[in-house]
Amino acid sequence: MRKSKMKVLWFALFCLILAACSSEGSSNEADDAIDADEVSEDAIKVGALLPYSGVYASLGEHLTKGMELYFDEVDWEVNGKEIVLLKEDTEADPQNSLRRARRLIDQYEVDILTGPVSTAVAYALRDEVDSNQVPFLVSHAGGDDLTRDMRSDYIWRSSFSSWQIGHSLGEWAYENVGEKIYVAAADYAFGHEVAAAFMTAFEEAGGEIIGEVYPPLGNNDYASHLTQINSSDADAVYAFFAGSDAARFVQQYDEYGLKDEIPLIGAGWLVGEDVRPAQGDSPEGAIVSIFWDYNLDTPENIAFVEAYEAKYDERPSIESLEGYDAARIIVEALESIEGDTSDPDQIVEAISQVEIDSPRGHIRFDQDTHHIIQNMYITETVIEDGQTENYVIDSVEEVIDPGE
Repeated sequence: MRKSKMKVLWFALFCLILAACSSEGSSNEADDAIDADEVSEDAIKVGALLPYSGVYASLGEHLTKGMELYFDEVDWEVNGKEIVLLKEDTEADPQNSLRRARRLIDQYEVDILTGPVSTAVAYALRDEVDSNQVPFLVSHAGGDDLTRDMRSDYIWRSSFSSWQIGHSLGEWAYENVGEKIYVAAADYAFGHEVAAAFMTAFEEAGGEIIGEVYPPLGNNDYASHLTQINSSDADAVYAFFAGSDAARFVQQYDEYGLKDEIPLIGAGWLVGEDVRPAQGDSPEGAIVSIFWDYNLDTPENIAFVEAYEAKYDERPSIESLEGYDAARIIVEALESIEGDTSDPDQIVEAISQVEIDSPRGHIRFDQDTHHIIQNMYITETVIEDGQTENYVIDSVEEVIDPGE
């Protein structure tokens, strides 16, 4: 019955010829043509702006799977109204994303937007959402400014900020790891923001940063940087890399013999569910901060993991959790206003009041910054039954982004 009520619509690519002439020269191959007549006037239309192609495609896929899992749990309904999920491929490209957002807003008149993955995309969408007064629940992009200088009455964020990720490990590292740390982070805005937040907290606690290095995204060889680190007098290395960069950095850190000499700490994506299978035993001993872990031992997380694995026959990722939570926040907000989507201000007010026990722990929104308040978990990677697992060894309760 659930599936019979599920209606997931893909929007067709608009003007493929123009897209092929763009600077990216890219085209999407997965879109099916939309039949707008299939969407009833009473349906609640949720527009998902996520990457379904390009470097972040897997993140978009996992966010969508998480959302669909929760919408399944409520039979794709709020107060008798059908939920329709309208997906647009951002390709992680700001200009392309802006065109897709305008189509969702102007042509299909979505009630709520959610996504994106890329912070650059989120920044590009900010003014369009704000001027059109469209409720926008940011489910992944973590750039600090979205809930600071670029804050909007219509934007609320349920994922994380760069500051939360980096700052949460700073004081803990000084008290539990060492007094002198070398920093290595990917050379883009989020990498710099995470590193800066960590360094501020670490130095405020009394620690000393003795070196910094920022390799480019997509770097294949970290040899020169690892040589620098090895010749330093660091008590530990703090690192932020994600995806294939994280897989390579952690592996090479081990291959250069640093794993047993200088403890590796960092942001959670360094040893996430998506990269550890490719890292072999290399992540063993790594300590990171993150807002969710697969092995988090709570009833909510155990139920989420079991449901996700039953539906998809694979482990959920942190993006799966983000999608699941975003869908639940949307549903709970709309239930509180009996499914009435006529007033966007009423919708954002309802979102602001959502407070739930998520698989990641208790979450709520900061009414000033519109940013999520959540626990941050310190995890350590161990080898168990021949494979690596992350386990929570400590937590920092209710981390609040300062909003400035």
